[in-house]
Amino acid sequence: MTLSATFSQPDRAALAQRWQALEARAQGSFFLGWTWVSAWIDSYGLRPDLLTVTDEAGRDVALALMGHAMTPRLLGPVATLSLNQSGDAQADRPYVEYNGLLIEAGREAEASAAAMAAIMRRRDWRALRMSGVEPGAPLLAMQAHRRARVDVSPVYQVDLDAVRAADGDYLALLSSNTRSQIRRAMKDHGGPLPTVTVGGMDDVTPWLAEMAAMNGGRHVDNAWDDAAFRDFVATIAARGLPSGAVELLRFTDAGGVVGLLVNFVHRGVAMNYQSAFASPRTGKDKPGLLCHAAAVGDYAGRGLTRYSLLAGKDRYKQSLATCEEVLEWWVLERFSPRLEAEALLRRMLRRPVSA
Repeated sequence: MTLSATFSQPDRAALAQRWQALEARAQGSFFLGWTWVSAWIDSYGLRPDLLTVTDEAGRDVALALMGHAMTPRLLGPVATLSLNQSGDAQADRPYVEYNGLLIEAGREAEASAAAMAAIMRRRDWRALRMSGVEPGAPLLAMQAHRRARVDVSPVYQVDLDAVRAADGDYLALLSSNTRSQIRRAMKDHGGPLPTVTVGGMDDVTPWLAEMAAMNGGRHVDNAWDDAAFRDFVATIAARGLPSGAVELLRFTDAGGVVGLLVNFVHRGVAMNYQSAFASPRTGKDKPGLLCHAAAVGDYAGRGLTRYSLLAGKDRYKQSLATCEEVLEWWVLERFSPRLEAEALLRRMLRRPVSA
């Protein structure tokens, strides 16, 4: 059956209906689901183009959002398409991972080919940005004058089947150094791992306010200092809690709150998206390690298969992991005299495309 692909700007109600209908027939990631997509476009007031692949009967086979923006580059702004992102740094702060097309199961190859042809027919771009895609993602096969992998990041995970096989002794699967740090922190907290409480709708506002307060002033360019990002987290929590796609976890012990997590749960995998931890109680206290270790125990007890710390090169993620995957960030370019001059200048300055 022949597929066709087009770009359009449907209204919000039509987009919701079409996206959710296709999602029910797809095997997409959480980041391609309507919970994520709707929270993102609504929180930031976005109207990206909709890339649609349909069959001869007019039924949707694949969907994706495409942002179009003039993005800063070394020799000036460049017309850029962004897969399931807007192209605006602030609106793209909720980083997308496991990115791609939302495709009806079993039709990945033909739908990807139709989508690539439609993207190539557009003449209003010189660069295509694809963030957080898996290695070998179908769209990476698209024709391009130049392609650059601008970043690659591990996705550190915990194999919860292995935790259950170890009779729940997660610490036994970790390095001796990480085991020692967690056990020392447990001693500082006066006992076992913190108690895990799963929040409900009434907890969204106060718990997220608590997270914002804990994170305040701790990082440079802190997402929690951004009101739009806080609104996004509140929106996705409120929309995902009823179905269990989003969870708020609060960790406490006799000394009070140890930390909070915002997690996604999708197809048996729990994913830590945001975190906030109380100040260490001693010089060697590790409240973050305690909370994640407690989350691992909770999810293993519930029968989930993986606990993912999502993309990031942080040392603590590596220390907690028992396995890992990889995600990549790519920029594909068409021929452009300015981009050719930029490429030459980058070679001379030895600067990557991401700089």
